[in-house]
Amino acid sequence: MTKLTEQATEQSTGSQPWWRGAAIFQVYPRSFMDGDGDGTGDVAGIRSRLPYLVELGVDALWISPWYVSPLADGGYDIADYRDIDPAFGTLAEAEALIAEGHELGLRTIVDLVPNHCSDQHPWFRAALAAAPGSPERALFHFRPGRGPGGDLPPNDWQAHFGGSAWQRTADAEGRPGEWYLHMFAPEQPDWNWDNPAVRAEFESILRFWLDRGVDGFRIDVTDHLVKEQGLPDSAGHHGRPDPWRDQEGVHEIYRSWRAIIDSYPGERVFVAELWENNPARFARYLRPDELQTAFNFPLLKSAWDAAELRDVIDDTLSSHALVGAPPTWVLSNHDTTRHVTRYGRADTTYDFDRAGRFGRPVDLDLGTRRARAAALLTFALPGGVYVYQGDELGLWEVEDIPDELRQDPTWVRSGHVDRGRDGCRVPLPWSGTERPFGFSAGDGDAPPWLDVQPAAWKDRTAAAESGAPGSHLELYRTGLRLRRAEPGLGDGPMEWQPSAPDVLDFTRPGGFRCMVNLGATPVALPGQSELLLASGPLDGGLLPTDTAVWLRRTE
Repeated sequence: MTKLTEQATEQSTGSQPWWRGAAIFQVYPRSFMDGDGDGTGDVAGIRSRLPYLVELGVDALWISPWYVSPLADGGYDIADYRDIDPAFGTLAEAEALIAEGHELGLRTIVDLVPNHCSDQHPWFRAALAAAPGSPERALFHFRPGRGPGGDLPPNDWQAHFGGSAWQRTADAEGRPGEWYLHMFAPEQPDWNWDNPAVRAEFESILRFWLDRGVDGFRIDVTDHLVKEQGLPDSAGHHGRPDPWRDQEGVHEIYRSWRAIIDSYPGERVFVAELWENNPARFARYLRPDELQTAFNFPLLKSAWDAAELRDVIDDTLSSHALVGAPPTWVLSNHDTTRHVTRYGRADTTYDFDRAGRFGRPVDLDLGTRRARAAALLTFALPGGVYVYQGDELGLWEVEDIPDELRQDPTWVRSGHVDRGRDGCRVPLPWSGTERPFGFSAGDGDAPPWLDVQPAAWKDRTAAAESGAPGSHLELYRTGLRLRRAEPGLGDGPMEWQPSAPDVLDFTRPGGFRCMVNLGATPVALPGQSELLLASGPLDGGLLPTDTAVWLRRTE
């Protein structure tokens, strides 16, 4: 019996599925660990670090796209959903990773990108070669242009990476033709989910990976699949969802997917990526016959402010309670500015205005203190929690990347205004005092694919922090271990305690208590309490600013 089978047996006799309170670690494959020395992270590298993830104390890993891809958008442009890109390894290696993870008690969640594919996908290549009105083109959104000669895009939709969401095609002789929809980069054409063949294809893809043992799927841009009939202009849509997202028909798709995943043993799970600000509409995706969980981005976007964070926590808990779903807590991921940097700025909020925030002064010491406190806060809240690779090491955003090395398509699509997301995707530092800090193994000596690791990361390597009292890594290891051991943590109730306005203070079952001081002055710690963990040094019986503690009542 594998460790995972033993855990599943325990859970089946318990009260809740594993995913309701899981700690999940996000792996961005290119930047996690290079196992063959070619400078690109790969499946071999992930396999070599599974013991590290076990020691960290997480329950599962979520792997960003590892499929065959031209990498026009870091792997989110997929040319073959049923194979591993040769830069990352082979399908056999991926199957071995999933099996080895199960032996160690780690589940594997893989990324699924159903809104769009790569322009190198065989079906899209066939669509380009086919005539207007053909079955091949009906798999995507091809439309004639507007204006004289069809020279204007079919509607006013703007791509998330900048510019029009439409790209015009040309025939073999170079004559302009129809336009196709891409809500991201032109290399990422949107699928037409009104077409039954698209729905059948993705149901087949789900089964393909479920048959290989994956424990779930993270669904990229979950709300984008279905577009409003007729693809009307966005102008005039005030008060109702944009015509390119959150359409009613998307729920039918997820109900069919839920039936598929529930037909497999082992409590498989979906994780939705939803940047939806309306709590009621957000909760609709988490109804009992749809998706089990979704990323909770309002916390990631919030300022380091007690009142704002309390409101986000309350709103999150109440909206999820509407449908009986567990919340999740996220501080960083592969798309956002690392929170050590974010919390070290005067403006600690996050939004997609990266151009407007780039280069603003950062106090890394302050950001690190707040990041440590935020980690204990999220570990203590009800539901599940996500750790983005490097969070556990206290890594910061790398902003001084030479322009010629930037690879994020937003850099080009924005006219070199938005410097993109490369800064949170820099290869991890594992060991040593010089770059590439143990990122590459094997016999190769190629530099990392993004060779910009800061020299100061020599103090942030996994080797340097492992076993070092008070290090970021040891804080995470201790916190995640306690989180798993404390019966009152994970999914379940919480209760706010009376506190000063700048303090977050709440209890969980079993006498557990979490306090976070976000104010300018120290506050008194309660008496008759055992200290379980602190994010930083305490001042006698006082909790300093930007510090969190875990306590257990002893009275």
